Amino acid sequence: MMHPKQLLQLYDIAPKKSLGQNFLFDLPVLSRIVDAAQLSADESVLEIGPGLGSLTHVLASRAAEVVAVELDDRLIPILQGELGTYDNVTIRHGDILKQDPAALFDRDYKVVANVPYYITGAILKHLLSAPQKPLMMVLTVQKEVAERVVAEPPNMSLLGVSVQYYGTPTIVDTIKAGAFWPRPDVDSAVLRIDLTGGQRATDEQRFFKVAKAGFSQKRKQLKNNLGVMGFSKDEISAGLAQAEIEGSRRAQTLTIEEWERLTNAFFP
Repeated sequence: MMHPKQLLQLYDIAPKKSLGQNFLFDLPVLSRIVDAAQLSADESVLEIGPGLGSLTHVLASRAAEVVAVELDDRLIPILQGELGTYDNVTIRHGDILKQDPAALFDRDYKVVANVPYYITGAILKHLLSAPQKPLMMVLTVQKEVAERVVAEPPNMSLLGVSVQYYGTPTIVDTIKAGAFWPRPDVDSAVLRIDLTGGQRATDEQRFFKVAKAGFSQKRKQLKNNLGVMGFSKDEISAGLAQAEIEGSRRAQTLTIEEWERLTNAFFP
């Protein structure tokens, strides 16, 4: 594969900082990312932000079907030129946040992508809350973000709760900044999220209403934060007691199961 700098020079294109364009070009790293997805030859893959197609090459050699959605229209001719020999790759111009990912496939699919750091949270929310979720997600994200996603009590974050409600996240690899061009300011991590596939016992909207309330002020105790939902102090005390959770605890100390108990206590 040609180095991203050389390839972009051929097309007289410069990377856009506003789109978080840092192109991953290290082939061993690309292979490890695809390894993490545990792809079989009959599976479909959604790639978000294929950029110059480096990861797409590896995906196309291992999966039955790859749909690559790219927002930057300047890169579409490059992708068409680089990937034109693959009959199992479909390149689509568009914003994945405005599309139903499942509508791109007629069967189950996995997601493998090097996502722009500035919209990592939005992409996670969009994919995980979709009616038909992927079987698995393997995303290259900022290392610090990955660590927040996989954190456990007493260091949970709202992002961690938001992902762990749907599945089990694992950091499977770390990537030095030098594997990208232009070189980002931070190291990256390969985050795999194994989706549970089952339906949780709590209503999704109510669960996140309670969780967001609990995290509304990080340093405050739960009994104080939960008031933003409009419940009285007595109702909050009763809900916490029913869920068997001390009101003096802070949001980052709760497990997913405790958030579920709390949700069911306030919204039986």
